[in-house]
Amino acid sequence: MSDDKTYVRTTCPRDCYDSCGIVVVKRDGAVAKVLGDPEHPVTRGALCGKCAIAYNGVWRDPAARLSRPLRRAGRKGEGRFEPVTWETALGEVAARLHAILDQHGPETIWHTHYTGTCSKIAGGFPLRFFNRLGASEVEPDSICNLAGQQALEFVYGTAVLGFDPRTARDAACLLLWGVNPSASGPHAHKHWFKAAPGRKIVVDPVRTPTAEAADLHLQVFPGSDAALAFAMLHVLRRDGLVDRQFLADRAIGWEEVEPQLAACTPEWGQSQTGVAAGLIEEAAHAYARGPSLLWLGQGLQRQPTGGNVMRACALLPAATGNIGKPGAGFYYLNGSGRKGIREGYITAPHLRRQPPRSLSHMDLAATLEDAAAAQALFCWNINIAASNPQQRRLHRALQRDDLFTVVVDAFQTDTADFADFVLPAAGFLEFDDLVSSYFNLSLGAQVKAMEPIGESLPNQEIFRRLAGAMGYDEAELFEPDTQILATLLRDAGVAGGFAALAEKGTINLWRDPVVQFANGKFPTPSGKIEIASARAEAAGHPRVPLPHVDSRPTDGRLRLLSPGTPWLMNSSYGNDPGILGKLGPATVTLHPDDAASRDIKEGDAVELTNDTGRLALVARIAAIVPRGTALAGKSRWLRGSPQGANVNVLNPGRKTDMGESSAVHGVEVTIERVA
Repeated sequence: MSDDKTYVRTTCPRDCYDSCGIVVVKRDGAVAKVLGDPEHPVTRGALCGKCAIAYNGVWRDPAARLSRPLRRAGRKGEGRFEPVTWETALGEVAARLHAILDQHGPETIWHTHYTGTCSKIAGGFPLRFFNRLGASEVEPDSICNLAGQQALEFVYGTAVLGFDPRTARDAACLLLWGVNPSASGPHAHKHWFKAAPGRKIVVDPVRTPTAEAADLHLQVFPGSDAALAFAMLHVLRRDGLVDRQFLADRAIGWEEVEPQLAACTPEWGQSQTGVAAGLIEEAAHAYARGPSLLWLGQGLQRQPTGGNVMRACALLPAATGNIGKPGAGFYYLNGSGRKGIREGYITAPHLRRQPPRSLSHMDLAATLEDAAAAQALFCWNINIAASNPQQRRLHRALQRDDLFTVVVDAFQTDTADFADFVLPAAGFLEFDDLVSSYFNLSLGAQVKAMEPIGESLPNQEIFRRLAGAMGYDEAELFEPDTQILATLLRDAGVAGGFAALAEKGTINLWRDPVVQFANGKFPTPSGKIEIASARAEAAGHPRVPLPHVDSRPTDGRLRLLSPGTPWLMNSSYGNDPGILGKLGPATVTLHPDDAASRDIKEGDAVELTNDTGRLALVARIAAIVPRGTALAGKSRWLRGSPQGANVNVLNPGRKTDMGESSAVHGVEVTIERVA
């Protein structure tokens, strides 16, 4: 290394399936470039393209970042603000909050947040303030993955104890269902998926790069995944591949599912899903032979019956005994709890003096319309104006003059335009923190590499100062980062504290691959896999999963899928010029037959409409989607669109069958060429 360079090892905290190790190149004390960590076994020297562009662009551009607190100087949504001091901003915010508490009660103060910051302190410490305040919370996971969480908890007792990705070396088969790591977890796609020796099967309506790289792609029609799972189970039963001893020892309720399987032949499966009967049989045999890993994606459960879909797919490991041994298991999320991270310590729920109150993101627009229900709104780590359903309705609600709105962000997002105060947040290069991957069983050090831009502050410091402005005196509200880091690392069993972790960057907490549920015990009431669930029945769901198939669109409508794209991380990076150049114009992809029947050609301007809204896009024609399906990427910023809208303008906010979560992949639209 030359003398003019200093390498600072840190960990990217973005919202992908792995926290990649990176290094920051510094010259003369200033950050010169953010690179992939050449020693990190996952990145192998290649930070994902979208991260590399944004971290070397908009995230370090003082002109793009928020650098001072701002107070609204125009109409809500207009985006006109004036700079004020931190003392003025926090003092006025505190005064307004006290008035609301006195006149309307803490339950009318709402806060909404998600994974704009994935690091542990910045992502969790602000909840200490909101717990002390007594504020109501918009359930974070209802915008993302809550249906899948509840479904897997019914079956296995947990959704956050997934397989250790290192066990892929022992797997004869990898089955990825409803997940596209080529966009959502590029390191997993480029390295983990590629390096795994087993046969690779992908179930996805879209022929993604991950599906293209697989040995077998089952291109299922959206809404028919449960039927595909049952058709595979039929094959297992017919061909003697059900592990009945495992079911007898480790599960309850198989006898309630088995009678349904007789009718779910591969031919029936083909008629319901669009997947050829022979491919269904081939996939079932490969998975059953095992050992096999099953990755259930978050996109899979964003359907009207996403909970049932997840329960149906979750039958496969149980029916084949593909769990509790090397190279076997399922994955949805890997939570921090198994690593010793105590979320309750970070968030301090004991500070709450009133019972917690929450609602689904699907109900946010209606709640914010009601002055009796909502007097104030905090948005931190989230850009709801771009990412939420019922986009036009939500924007109208955010324009309420009497809805006191505070946005904490690093950028002037679409949501920030509706704020009364905007508080500038520091970026991840600007403070120390921990990152807990929700793919690998690892912890990473987010190492401060530069000073915060302007007057921006880490999330936790913003809420420490706001707690002081409110006159609160509980010690937890002012605990310093150094003490929190020391406690978290001690709990996780990391010797040497933060300095030792920072030297290594990212570590696996277990030397050898962890076998999921190796002891054969499951955190369900029975201690077994609950194929038939009394808890599900008590919650109003069927006792067992069903071979349900959504009705196909009629009257010329298409089912619209709006997954993540290769160049955005939810709405993060959507304001970076380099990323925008890679994105190009907003498009919708149609199957050639659907395009021909509508007289739509490549590059045509088209309009998507339904009862919720309308959106103009550019047509792309490709057989990467099934007939009857359209594909448009999510999460573009609205200010980049002449319509001031993105694909969520078409999302009515329909809820999933479980968790009151987002059924965004059940949206239907008509598409016509614009003359």
